[in-house]
Amino acid sequence: MDRYVSALIREMELVAADLRPRTVFFGGGTPSLLNRRQWELIFAAMQRLNLLGATEWTVECNPATVSLDKAKLLRAHGVNRISMGVQSLDDTLLERLGRVHSRAMVFKSFDLLRQAGFDNLNLDLMFAIPSQTMASWQKTLAEAIALGSEHLSCYEVIYEEDTPLFAQLQRGKFTVKEDLACEMYEELLERAEGAGLRQYEIANFARDKKVSPRFQVPGCRFEPINASGESPGTWHLTDDTSSVPGFACRHNVNYWRGGSFVGLGPSATTYVHGVRTKNCSNTQRYCQQLETGTLPAESREELPPLTRAGETAAFGLRMVAGWPFEEFHRTSGYDLREQWSGEMSRLAERGWGQIAPDRFQLTRQGLRFADAAAEMFLR
Repeated sequence: MDRYVSALIREMELVAADLRPRTVFFGGGTPSLLNRRQWELIFAAMQRLNLLGATEWTVECNPATVSLDKAKLLRAHGVNRISMGVQSLDDTLLERLGRVHSRAMVFKSFDLLRQAGFDNLNLDLMFAIPSQTMASWQKTLAEAIALGSEHLSCYEVIYEEDTPLFAQLQRGKFTVKEDLACEMYEELLERAEGAGLRQYEIANFARDKKVSPRFQVPGCRFEPINASGESPGTWHLTDDTSSVPGFACRHNVNYWRGGSFVGLGPSATTYVHGVRTKNCSNTQRYCQQLETGTLPAESREELPPLTRAGETAAFGLRMVAGWPFEEFHRTSGYDLREQWSGEMSRLAERGWGQIAPDRFQLTRQGLRFADAAAEMFLR
């Protein structure tokens, strides 16, 4: 872990000159596993490289690895949002998922994070877990909502290859119940709405608050990632203040709206000016390359403008607000009503899409099949 932290800091040093991050997200793993000394090394490097001061800074945490001391350290250095991987509040299901935490740890960790001063907490939940009943899902939802987090992310279980769940599925230990999964999703929508958590993306729900002026020029504005400014034709991100709840995750909205981002660490992806690079996945090789002063990117892809616009259209449709036509044109240089009129009409006829005078968006039913809908927009 020490070697990894050193390599991560070296990667920061190699890319920091062009960065003044507006949002930061530590995740895609369990960064809360790092000890206090390792966190202090990272914070010192970020301060030296002028990478602190992000408007939104999220760290993912496993409930089994949260301590008050560590939480206070994160908060003191500018981390202002925690995403906790709860998955379930049923101990039997947690064991089935191979999670190392218990339901009791979730409640304890939530209280510790509040004590440390965090007022923006997300809970990650999972539904359609094998053997999970509707009653179990309803209980988890009720208990999670009662905690009063500002954000909720809920995902249908995915069977990834090389995982115990996938192996059990292959051996016929259980069957996938699609109808029950759909019913659980509908239950989620109703419960979240009733609790004041507004859906703004397929799997994401957030409470409202007064939005920081930094995101209001006009609407919710996301500034360029490059401090020196960006050349003409570079994409900016704006959204109606009415479409994005106050506690929406700004970092993720940037992804869905096709914005630029820089990824650090093994397997991390960077996307700037239509060029996508991906770091090597092997952690040992990642460390070796950075120890020689070499960036660990193993692939590079430059997207043609229409391909880039198609991806942006597809990802943006994950958001409940869909794509305002004028906003998409400013963002991509293309008009949805010209290049994708046929696709929008077919989705509307199927009941999956809705064409309004100012925008195109997926319907409630369409959001359940967003991947199939989005694929139609790719070029």
